[in-house]
Amino acid sequence: MISFANAKINLGLLVTEKRQDGYHNIETVFYPVKLYDVIELTPAEIMTFKSDGLSIPGGGTNLCEKAFELLNADYGIAPMTIHLLKNIPIGAGLGGGSSDAAQVLQMLNNYNSLHLSKEQLGKYAEQLGADCPFFIENKPVFASGIGTTFEAIELDLSGYFIVIVKPDIHISTVEAYQCVVPQTPVLDVRRVIQLPIQEWKFHLVNDFEIGVFERYPQIEKIKHLLYERGAVYAAMSGSGSAVFGIFEKEVDLNELNSLGTVYYPVDL
Repeated sequence: MISFANAKINLGLLVTEKRQDGYHNIETVFYPVKLYDVIELTPAEIMTFKSDGLSIPGGGTNLCEKAFELLNADYGIAPMTIHLLKNIPIGAGLGGGSSDAAQVLQMLNNYNSLHLSKEQLGKYAEQLGADCPFFIENKPVFASGIGTTFEAIELDLSGYFIVIVKPDIHISTVEAYQCVVPQTPVLDVRRVIQLPIQEWKFHLVNDFEIGVFERYPQIEKIKHLLYERGAVYAAMSGSGSAVFGIFEKEVDLNELNSLGTVYYPVDL
């Protein structure tokens, strides 16, 4: 069984307050993009995980394994080999690991005929990470709270051309939050994205950018270059190091490979 786990970008990201539990409340719009990891599940004697493609740093249990363990604890499902072909860059703010885990939940649900609803799968996904529940429905949403409270929105960027540039910089979530000061939002992200996209650059902000740009000027340079090359909107995605640009027509930005890897999300 083979499936594809897509990335996401954040359109605006406001850090509104630090909670007593140590997490932060945010306001953002999650938007799915067509940059994919590939996941294959095959029956096995014992549950195993292996990966190819981009190297996954650190040890410990991968989110894909944790997704299996969650369902196995409740349903005693058959062991599988989970083979991940990693293509979505890590530490980039694109949600690749969360997407992989959410996709494994859905694949196991289908393979084992568990008949879990989207809502039930979302509850399991919440246990894996703040971004994971988004990838169950995988539709544009306004997200608040710790990023797991969703409100459906109407947004279609299919008529635009998206480019993502990922420098060779890994930014952990902990590091990113050290660079930001929570504050009460001045503007409502939901209202801003209803403006013409040409106006987003004046109103739609990512609160992580100020601190990250100060620490990593290369990331700020990428954003400026995307605007110079004609982007109608450009921003850092999430709390990671990737910067995306939205263009009105197809562009070739391979010249930016000196600053990072250039990705062109497309349909499979």
